[in-house]
Amino acid sequence: MKLNYKIQGDNQPILLMHGLFGSLDNLNMLAKDLSSHYQTIQVDLRNHGQSPWSNVMNYEVMAEDVAELCHDLQLQNIILIGHSIGGKVAMQLSQLIPVSKICVIDIAPVKYTQTANAPVLNALEKCINQQLTDKKQIIELMHDLSAPTISFLLKSFKHQHWLFNAQVIIDQYDNICDWHTISPCNVPTLFIRGGNSNYITDKDYPAIFSQFPNAQIEIVEGAGHNVHAEKTQQVLQLLHTNIKSFI
Repeated sequence: MKLNYKIQGDNQPILLMHGLFGSLDNLNMLAKDLSSHYQTIQVDLRNHGQSPWSNVMNYEVMAEDVAELCHDLQLQNIILIGHSIGGKVAMQLSQLIPVSKICVIDIAPVKYTQTANAPVLNALEKCINQQLTDKKQIIELMHDLSAPTISFLLKSFKHQHWLFNAQVIIDQYDNICDWHTISPCNVPTLFIRGGNSNYITDKDYPAIFSQFPNAQIEIVEGAGHNVHAEKTQQVLQLLHTNIKSFI
C-alpha cells in the first residue's frame, strides 16, 4: 500500500507515525522542531488521513506499509517515532527493516482491553448509522465525550466525511488492541510514558524489557496519553537528548 506522507528538512531521517483516529498532522509539533536538524517523514497510516483504505488492519500489515515507504524513499539509518498505535507500528517495523533508534510515545508492547475507546467507537457507530454529515449534529451526538476528544476527532472530519475509515476501525478494533510478542530487538528504544496515563504501567515493564532489552523508560509528569501535545517541550528535550546519544 502506498501511504501518504510529508517530508521536511534533510540529514538523518526520522519517521513519525500518529495514533488512532489521527493523521500525519498530529505530530507536527515534533516534526517542525526536529526538521531543523533531521529529515522528518510524517506518515498517514492505512485507513487514516490521505492514505488508502483497506478492510484489513493489524500491526503486521501496517508495518509492511511503512516498510514499503522506507524502501521507496531509500531511507537508511532510520529513527522511528510513534505515538499510540503508531508506536506499535514502529515496534513491529523493527522486525522488518534495519532501524537505528526507536522512540515509542505512551504505548507498550502488550495487548490492551477494548474499554478505553469504547465511548468513541459507540459514538462513531451512531454517526455512521445516522449518516451524519453535519458537524453540529455530530457534536450534539458526541455530547457524552470530553470536549478535547470531540475536537481531536473533528480534525479528521473534512468535506462532510471522516478521513479515517471509521467502520473498519470499529470492525478491526480487536486487532488494534492486540499485540503478538516479537523477537527481542536490541535497537536502543526510548519509551515516553505520560504520568497521568494508564497506557504504560509498571506491570508492563517486563514485556517492554523482554522485547526491547536496550529500552529506556522516561515518565513525563502531568501528561496524559497525548503527552507530545500536552508537554511538547519536555518530549522534544527527551527526543533530542536520546537521539544524539545514539547517533
